Amino acid sequence: MKTPGLSERVRAGEARAVARAISMVEENAPPAVELMRELFPQTGNARVIGITGSPGSGKSSLVDRLIGHYRGAGRRVGVIAVDPSSAYSGGAILGDRVRMQRHAGDDDVFIRSMATRGHLGGLARASNDAIDLLDAAGFDPVLVETVGVGQDEIDIVRMADAVAVVLVPGMGDDIQAIKAGILEIADLFVINKADREGVDRLQADLDYMLSLGSYEERPRPEIYRTIAVQDQGVGPLRDALDQFLESQKGHRRERRRERSQARLLSVLTERLMSRALDQVLTAKKMEQLVEAISERRLDPYSAVDGIVEELETR
Repeated sequence: MKTPGLSERVRAGEARAVARAISMVEENAPPAVELMRELFPQTGNARVIGITGSPGSGKSSLVDRLIGHYRGAGRRVGVIAVDPSSAYSGGAILGDRVRMQRHAGDDDVFIRSMATRGHLGGLARASNDAIDLLDAAGFDPVLVETVGVGQDEIDIVRMADAVAVVLVPGMGDDIQAIKAGILEIADLFVINKADREGVDRLQADLDYMLSLGSYEERPRPEIYRTIAVQDQGVGPLRDALDQFLESQKGHRRERRRERSQARLLSVLTERLMSRALDQVLTAKKMEQLVEAISERRLDPYSAVDGIVEELETR
């Protein structure tokens, strides 16, 4: 059962309570739903900033420096780092928290890594619940760092009020951005490790790609250069993020409506999937259906129709 007073302790910003609450939503524990119901009215205040990009682009170092700049301005900072999971162990690569250890003793900084763990749609739901928990606990901004190479991560970062896509010279990130579909979700671009050879070429290529876009409903993303490990350009980047968020106040309501719809559908999909797995798709039946589809004795659409019909009779 949920510990009495957990929601109150989260609202008070108690780190242990926030950590426990996030674990509950991550594990999809039954008390988590009631906890989120209690806390949801206190959410919607934090500015959520998504930081995404390819592995090796220096996102964690950039987030680490951004934390420092926001703390220097007296802000309480929450961080959700979405880690890739091991396909074998299900464990997360917690390098993000290692890089941010210098903030470990700061009560006004909360950092949490979350793993995919092979969840069917559960990652986006759990991550958004975690953002709400940090919001309810008084953290603002909430930084969400993702690898940016999978649909789960893109879905999560779409839930942010501002999205920064991090690129780095010499790694073909301009092409990677197009392939991963993150070019369209960027509100601004950051060329990190800007002391590397090829930075001018990367910016020129990015400028060209942006020139092909349409910006009737949103401003064209600006490009910023940083060297995160030396804390160069991070202050202007923080100012740019704040200015973007301030300039988009009028569009914030509509953007949050879109995110609310996506979140509703995400929770609905997960609930229906969970119900199908619990009530209809036993391991044996799953194996039988997969085998029939594999051998072309049954098409996947008919298989799903059968599952839905069986659910409707229960």
